Amino acid sequence: MAGHTERAIVISAPADLVWRMTNDVESWPDLFSEYAKAEIIHREGDTVRFRLTMHPDDDGNAWSWVSERTADPATRTVRAHRVETGWFEYMNIRWEYREVPGGVEMRWIQDFRMKAESPVDLEQMTRRIDTNTPVQMKLIKEKVEQAAREAGTT
Repeated sequence: MAGHTERAIVISAPADLVWRMTNDVESWPDLFSEYAKAEIIHREGDTVRFRLTMHPDDDGNAWSWVSERTADPATRTVRAHRVETGWFEYMNIRWEYREVPGGVEMRWIQDFRMKAESPVDLEQMTRRIDTNTPVQMKLIKEKVEQAAREAGTT
């Protein structure tokens, strides 16, 4: 069985700013609260391979993995997947952006499957993602909207 989550938020900022800030992987530790480090491994055209490292958890574990994402500026979509899957059989993420009244809707669609030996099952991971995604999206919204205000582009 596969997991699927889908969440969206409207960011009150110009589309170019939303696109630029949310696709600047190097700045993700400043944009997301969960990432301590983002290291670019390879970049070719609109595709970037990178290592994300989370802040240490309560047990002191700093989880890390390699992902790859390809941005399509023409369609304002991004396709990403984990290269180092860890406890996942696979993790695929699609980011979609579209202009709507009031700003830009940013949507994350995540499809995944857990390995049998994973310490969390599909239902637990789905709950974890569904709980954390709105928190991260709200934080991103606040930071991008603040940048738009500071630039006088709201």
